[in-house]
Amino acid sequence: MTTDQVIESPEGAAPRAGRREWIALGVLLLPLLLVSMDTSVLLYAVPFITRALHPSSTQQLWMYDVYGFVLAGLLITMGAVGDRIGRRRLLLFGAFAFSAASLGAAYAGGAGELIAARALQGVAGATLMPSTLALIRNMFHDPAQRKKAVGIWTGGTMSGVMLGPVISGLLLEHFWWGSVFLINVPVMILLLALAPFLLPEYRSPKTGRFDLPGAALSFAAVLPIVFGVSEMAENGVDAARLGAVALGLAMAVLFLIRQRAAAHPMVDLGLFRSRGYSGSLATSLIAMFATLGNAMFLTQYLQSVLGMSPFRAALWSLVPSLGVGAAIGVGSALANAFDRAYVIAGGFLVIVAGYAVQATLLHADSHLWVLMAGAGLLAAGAVAVMTLGNELMLGAIPPERAGAAAAMNETVTELGGALGMAVLGSIGAAVYRHGVGEAVPSPARSTLGGAVVVAAREPASAGAELLAVARDAFTHAINVVSIVGAVIMAGAAVLAIALLRGIGADGETTSPSPEPAAQASSEGVPISG
Repeated sequence: MTTDQVIESPEGAAPRAGRREWIALGVLLLPLLLVSMDTSVLLYAVPFITRALHPSSTQQLWMYDVYGFVLAGLLITMGAVGDRIGRRRLLLFGAFAFSAASLGAAYAGGAGELIAARALQGVAGATLMPSTLALIRNMFHDPAQRKKAVGIWTGGTMSGVMLGPVISGLLLEHFWWGSVFLINVPVMILLLALAPFLLPEYRSPKTGRFDLPGAALSFAAVLPIVFGVSEMAENGVDAARLGAVALGLAMAVLFLIRQRAAAHPMVDLGLFRSRGYSGSLATSLIAMFATLGNAMFLTQYLQSVLGMSPFRAALWSLVPSLGVGAAIGVGSALANAFDRAYVIAGGFLVIVAGYAVQATLLHADSHLWVLMAGAGLLAAGAVAVMTLGNELMLGAIPPERAGAAAAMNETVTELGGALGMAVLGSIGAAVYRHGVGEAVPSPARSTLGGAVVVAAREPASAGAELLAVARDAFTHAINVVSIVGAVIMAGAAVLAIALLRGIGADGETTSPSPEPAAQASSEGVPISG
């Protein structure tokens, strides 16, 4: 037997992955990094695009947001498609489509063309994200190896989000704005060249006819919810945005009714009876709530309180993620020795500690390392929670359902991030407005960025006074938001213990691991090369 093949295991144990599977995992990280990176790559490119394409204010918002909206809306559908046509096949199709859409975005001649290209990127991205996680379920059957693979996958996702602004800033210093999209093409070409030789093909043998009405309802449910929540985070609450969320919730109810009645549903609702599956989704949602809810304040503090340039702020925003690898390793090691419910709860308490640092020690004139320490603890705890949650989710699902189940996980984390920005962002905005008072000009009352713009137009002494008031108000907003976040995360720790206590890596409480022959019969259809 060569080292490329799956390594044989003792009788009764799950087969262990060999060199080929670990190399294939590296290939899977290529689309994962790019898809997650493209959610944040436009943060610094928008001003350059605005000067070149002259979009309206509405078009400018859609250039940034349409990618995430379409991606979130189609994840469940594309996960079910992968279960039917093959996960590697869907991954390759998505890589080709993502490359074509990136080329279209890079050379867009107008705002409408760029918005359309970004929407197509979202469609392609929705094929890539669930395929990568589902293939991990099919390649890594041994729980210990799967734990390590899921940790690498989670780290890759977080790295893409963090690296997006840095790569964007670096490219924009030397090239034109289209380069932030063009960088996707060579990476996807590499994926297209390597995937057919390294990635196995899997599809479920018992999927039946594709549920087209269910696909339409899933899109109609997720898109309005993510749109409404994201708009409330950026522009406040109004009737139209609440109406969008209400419409999405109504469509979600219809989607669940359809899945219960359909002969071949996209989502197996029976999975939600598993505490390992439903509990992992809940903990991942809350962890992403904390991660993105805090990230928006981190970026503003670096730029508008400390006065950093966008590129320097992006570099400093990477510092909290330096301990992520260690957090994944420590969390996995503790899960081997203790009930993982308590380890996940411990991860939430590490997030609480990060929020506590920001709530008590962070001020407008604090040393930079106070912010880095708080954000670092928060990032470490969140990544540990999501890694163990993803591992539980994969262990709780049958391999033939991995595509749709992984897509549900991705959808939940997208929603968690949007909720974090909306809820914590709204609280922070209210505290900031109260802090600056009514005496300052209107634009300065809305955001800290607005205060920076207004202060630049004022005489030196008046501008400095306005900035001091605004920065103190914003830092106090972070203190209050951190207290709220700490309370929510403490509740999440209790919830994790209640939902996940006694659940093993296979998603079950006491049932033994399946015999190899029985496991092989449920693996779906592996297809050669």
